Amino acid sequence: MTGADRAPVRVGVFGLLGSGNLGNDGSLEAVLGYLRAEHPEAVVDALCGGPEAVTSRFGIPATRMHWNRAEYRTASRAGAIAAKGLGKLVDVVRTASWVRRHDVVIVPGMGVLEATLPLRPWGFPYALFLLCASGRLLRTRVALVSVGAAEIGNRPTRALVRWSARLAAYRSYRDAPSRDAMRAMGVDTALDEVYPDLAFALPTPPGSVPTGSPGPVCVGVMDFHGGNDDRARAEEIHRRYLDGTIRFVRVLAEEGRPVRLLTGDRCDASVVAAILDAVDSPLVTAAEPASLADLMTEMAAADTVVAVRYHNLICALKTGTPTLALSYAAKSDALMARMGLEAYCHPAREVDADRLLEQFRALEKHSAQVRRTLTERNLAAARRLRHQFTALTAALFPAPGQSHADAHADARQETP
Repeated sequence: MTGADRAPVRVGVFGLLGSGNLGNDGSLEAVLGYLRAEHPEAVVDALCGGPEAVTSRFGIPATRMHWNRAEYRTASRAGAIAAKGLGKLVDVVRTASWVRRHDVVIVPGMGVLEATLPLRPWGFPYALFLLCASGRLLRTRVALVSVGAAEIGNRPTRALVRWSARLAAYRSYRDAPSRDAMRAMGVDTALDEVYPDLAFALPTPPGSVPTGSPGPVCVGVMDFHGGNDDRARAEEIHRRYLDGTIRFVRVLAEEGRPVRLLTGDRCDASVVAAILDAVDSPLVTAAEPASLADLMTEMAAADTVVAVRYHNLICALKTGTPTLALSYAAKSDALMARMGLEAYCHPAREVDADRLLEQFRALEKHSAQVRRTLTERNLAAARRLRHQFTALTAALFPAPGQSHADAHADARQETP
């Protein structure tokens, strides 16, 4: 059979895509860019959280991940609880039917193997397990590509995440702590590689030229209440984070610095509103970015960025803008260390405005050196991602007559 006679490869993409999280959609955009450049013959569709948004923005067919449209709302009435239970059973059939129609399913980035933010086991972890189990049973290759992971204490969530990873045909991680976490949870990671986050493969807008005088500051915010293990003190954590951020922004405004508030998810709008209400200054404004490209455009025009959401940090670092991280998980610390900025991390759970201002002023003092460092680290990240896509092609799209095991071995030999 000639290449022209072979049926096109059917590729599915899976995740909480189109649901308002810019980082998740940025990971999808990066994978679609790779597929369109390297495998233009592939037929692509999605099983995701927001199918209408994915189809509208990316131009691919999409199906809702869950039969129950209220899957991520708290159920208190008997009817809602029954609908959730029924939905779990229906989703077994729906997921398997969707997986069966594909040769390959890609989970593009995202923190799909972690619970650093509040997470119930029978929500996304269950959906991911259904996907990976269906792939193994139906011989459809499932690839977890540059995903985030963290050790999980909750036993049901931990079990579902561990089995999802074990059942996947291909795994790579966006940082070394993610791979270490999966190894600690009992997953054999001997063949798994570490690459930068997929968002580093996206185009970068041109940056502004520093003028030497104090310029605008971007502050990325988050509706932050701690993680899965912080539920008992979630409101206390949120109040401390919000109060510290408000005080920090107020001081910048009083010093005459323009401050631009940026979100990374629809739910962050409440934090923006609280800051604008507390800091009554024309120097404090807010943007409504619709994509990581929008975020990068804002950040490239700034002198300095202070951000908490993981993909807001990536956008700032990718534009080469000096960045201070309000860190809420090991992934943020690992990212900042990889980019040479480990000295500029501040705990999101314990925001101390005075200490944050000290770190901010130190960062601005060394701005020129930081920009040079980021230029070098971004070039290295781009090289690593090119290797990632080469390895992915070898693992998921082997040449005619080549086994997947041989392709995977070749990919590992080519990856430094």
